[in-house]
Amino acid sequence: MLKFWNTSVGKKVVMGVTGLILVGFVIGHMVGNLQIFMGVERYNAYARLLQEDIIELTWAVRVTLLVSVILHALSAWQLTRRSWAARPVDYALREAQVSTYASRTMRWGGVFLFVFILVHLGQFTLGWTWLLPEYAKGAAYGNVVLAFERPFWVLFYLVAMFFLLLHLLHGTWAVLRTLGVAKNAAEPLARRIPVIIALLVTVGFSLVPLGVALGVVR
Repeated sequence: MLKFWNTSVGKKVVMGVTGLILVGFVIGHMVGNLQIFMGVERYNAYARLLQEDIIELTWAVRVTLLVSVILHALSAWQLTRRSWAARPVDYALREAQVSTYASRTMRWGGVFLFVFILVHLGQFTLGWTWLLPEYAKGAAYGNVVLAFERPFWVLFYLVAMFFLLLHLLHGTWAVLRTLGVAKNAAEPLARRIPVIIALLVTVGFSLVPLGVALGVVR
């Protein structure tokens, strides 16, 4: 297993599998978040289900996600280091040919998303009052409304969703290609499945802060 991990192919496969796990989670999480449009009781019941009724399953998912994030990030970092080591002297002139804007922003976009995840957990799961002073345990609906009544958090969330869009556009396609499900395609719009997934997830997540900001959710 360690020998496989130490190869570039092994790291790409690990990135692919953990990437699929993370994509599956964000789709499920998005669907859950949209329940906020069904009212206070429905959304709070959903949050209570995750945090109390099936807490053992929730923790199992959390541990799986944590391991996946660590392995995904570690694989990406080590592959990047190998790429740099293979070409210690950079190109005199860089001209993007096959690469896309989404692929070129994967590293820094991933860093921003990591920071976003910490803030998101701090506000709505861990109850860090320095991020959300009015946080109330068990009041998931109210906590979301209070957070997104502040324009700064709406903007922060939407910027994160922009990077999530880019990450999913390239990452989902790269995962499918690595696992042999998708063929090479230089044109981003030709990658239909990643485009559909990226747009649906990004729009779905963005509807929540926008819904609060526009007064649809209050």
